[in-house]
Amino acid sequence: MNRILSDLVDLLDLETIEQNIYRGQSRDLGGKSVFGGQVIGQGLVAARRTVLDQVPHSLHAYFLRPGDMATPIVYEVERVRDGRSFSTRRVHAIQHGQPILTMIASFQKEEGGLDHQAQMPKVKQPEELPTLLECAEKWVSEAPEVSDRARSTLLREVPIEFKPVQPWNPLLNEKREPAQHIWFRAPGRLPDDPMLHRCVLAYASDFNLLSTALLPHGMGWFRKDMVVASIDHALWFHRDVRVDDWLLYSMDSPSAQAARGFSRGLIFDRQGRLVASTTQESLMRHLETP
Repeated sequence: MNRILSDLVDLLDLETIEQNIYRGQSRDLGGKSVFGGQVIGQGLVAARRTVLDQVPHSLHAYFLRPGDMATPIVYEVERVRDGRSFSTRRVHAIQHGQPILTMIASFQKEEGGLDHQAQMPKVKQPEELPTLLECAEKWVSEAPEVSDRARSTLLREVPIEFKPVQPWNPLLNEKREPAQHIWFRAPGRLPDDPMLHRCVLAYASDFNLLSTALLPHGMGWFRKDMVVASIDHALWFHRDVRVDDWLLYSMDSPSAQAARGFSRGLIFDRQGRLVASTTQESLMRHLETP
């Protein structure tokens, strides 16, 4: 496990303050505020700390305020219901006395049942593709002008490795169909803890959904006339998953309207099993300039 992945594992290991109250730190990924996937992942960790023998099967989160990267985040867990098969938790992530995220997570005792799934798209395998960081190095070197923020964000090392099937350069005003396929994985062996893998998947699931809704408009998130942010995020866990092996994130955006973009995603493992599904609505406000 490399240094940056080890740092993510430590980031998800929250400090216990009191019963149902936990505290986590943040990492700068180049954005203006705390990365939403981090808060979702940490919130799921906090909720799981209050559940005994059940695993998470879904979560629904709303981003309420930008997170401050310089300040710890306090997670308060409300034990909404404990049932024989399902349990429900409500989590509030708090900074400066105000919630920055509220989330409902549901847990289920493992059981069998009817089984079917969507088919995995036929795309190039990850061994045939360059990494997103390699693509970004090329984009930055070829661009006539790149802002310091864009350069820092594109070239920053993150704890998830990505390989886009059809790379999209956010520095260009290039219009594409609102769909993309991206392979991703944790770049190193993780412990054999199913809950850790689900929490890392929750962290990674917030990458690239917003950009999918921007694709048909040719407007990257670095533009000064664009205000973009995640509004809400939902995630369903269908099957056990290992995030330290390649997973395919198949995303599309069926609609954008009223300064909001809607995206959805299916996550498959290399064996073609559908392991998770996501949806997200994002703010995509185009500022009118004189």
